[in-house]
Amino acid sequence: MSDAPDYLRRILTSRVYEAVSETPLDVAPELSERTGNRVLLKREDLQPVFSFKIRGAYNKMAHLSPEARARGVVAASAGNHAQGVALAATLLGCPAVIVMPVTAPEVKVDAVRSRGAEVVLAGETYAEASLEASRITAERGLTEIHPFDDPDVIAGQGTIGMEILRQHTGPIHAVFAAIGGGGLISGVAAYIKALKPDIRIVGVQTEDSDAMARSLEAGHLVELDEVGLFSDGTAVRRAGTETFRLAQLHVDEIIRVDTDAVCAAIKDVFTDTRAIVEPAGALAVAGAKAYAERTGVTDETLVAIACGANMNFDRLRFVAERAEIGERREAVFAVTIPEEPGSFRRFCSVVGDRNVTEFNYRISDEAAAHVFVGIGITELSEATEIATGFTDAGFATINLTEDELAKCHLRHLVGGKSALASNEVLYRFEFPERPGALLRFLTTMNPTWNISLFHYRNHGADYGRVLVGMQVPPDELGALAEFLDRLGYPHRNETNNPAYQLFLG
Repeated sequence: MSDAPDYLRRILTSRVYEAVSETPLDVAPELSERTGNRVLLKREDLQPVFSFKIRGAYNKMAHLSPEARARGVVAASAGNHAQGVALAATLLGCPAVIVMPVTAPEVKVDAVRSRGAEVVLAGETYAEASLEASRITAERGLTEIHPFDDPDVIAGQGTIGMEILRQHTGPIHAVFAAIGGGGLISGVAAYIKALKPDIRIVGVQTEDSDAMARSLEAGHLVELDEVGLFSDGTAVRRAGTETFRLAQLHVDEIIRVDTDAVCAAIKDVFTDTRAIVEPAGALAVAGAKAYAERTGVTDETLVAIACGANMNFDRLRFVAERAEIGERREAVFAVTIPEEPGSFRRFCSVVGDRNVTEFNYRISDEAAAHVFVGIGITELSEATEIATGFTDAGFATINLTEDELAKCHLRHLVGGKSALASNEVLYRFEFPERPGALLRFLTTMNPTWNISLFHYRNHGADYGRVLVGMQVPPDELGALAEFLDRLGYPHRNETNNPAYQLFLG
């Protein structure tokens, strides 16, 4: 494989500027003030396809022979890489076939078609679409354009690092980049470390799509069984072979962040720029915030690459809801209050003058009331203080601020206990957002099991978050495990979740 000096040459001689212009490096004033550092945003969300992917795709295709370009190219992608290849093909007069999963949102499919590419829908995942792309490559004699594990693609993305050093000539403490397969951070790191090895290169991944982080920790490539899909632009089960090698050489650390932190970062970017980036586009900002808090670094320059803005509008409802928790401005609790005179007044006295963001209650017991309450806070430590205050006042309390089930579903279902729900097991699923997903669930499930609870919220993503209660006799739990394995949808058993037991069990 190519060594670092060769990547420096490849980046310096790349042809990306035939297709794109240099993107700005903007100061984020509010983020800077809050972190105590100078935070700069590299605005790749301003590219013609609203992501950095055009750089690598065009550079790879521009370096193909005229004969190869005349035959055409093929790529597998669910979104940003597809649009980059489609635009590059238009600019180079090259036929393009884009294989997309059948679960890809229609807005992304239409965007690719609008650029003149042939779209083939195949499989339910990127991995399945990639297999179809390889088959088409062999059948038609096309050139496959890999989204990240290719030296020319990596070099194209590396031009971002070149621009950062050219645009900011002063000291830089760290550069933060999102990681999916690793093409972006590999190219940026290869260039920056060759010229200024003292600059820290920090990758950022979501906690449920951290293939590169796990691989670096293990010392070899690790493939995930499943990945979270909220940050769909980085939802990769296995990093690239070459990108892993370069990350081992040049990446100083990888920070993992959760969904709430990503939503908060989307809001941060909007506050400073009035632009709405996609979850993957906000990862670097979330990582920079987490790094500044963990290390206590101040008065330094931190560069975060805002790598994409292909956001589905409907997803903003979910982002807005979760940003408050990600910003540590809301804590949520389950509080048990005795059904007796004066108890609610004591509850309110503990809350004091804090802002109540949500309050859900329905009478279900003669002796105790179970309340789901959201309270405004300014920092995470306040959540613990509030929980202690409730406990000291004699109220049994569960701090649900970090509980995914409570934040996504239970806050909308409080008061749903039923004496009829015997032998109920509770599972949280990710259903693909496509026709027939629910029907497949119902036809695969044992018809003797009754659905006792069902909650679904559309977040404008490539998947639906679904909470399902099923009445399964204890002696059929083995059959339940077989059903879940056969179904193949990502899932999690929440039957023993304390919030479920309190409000619904």
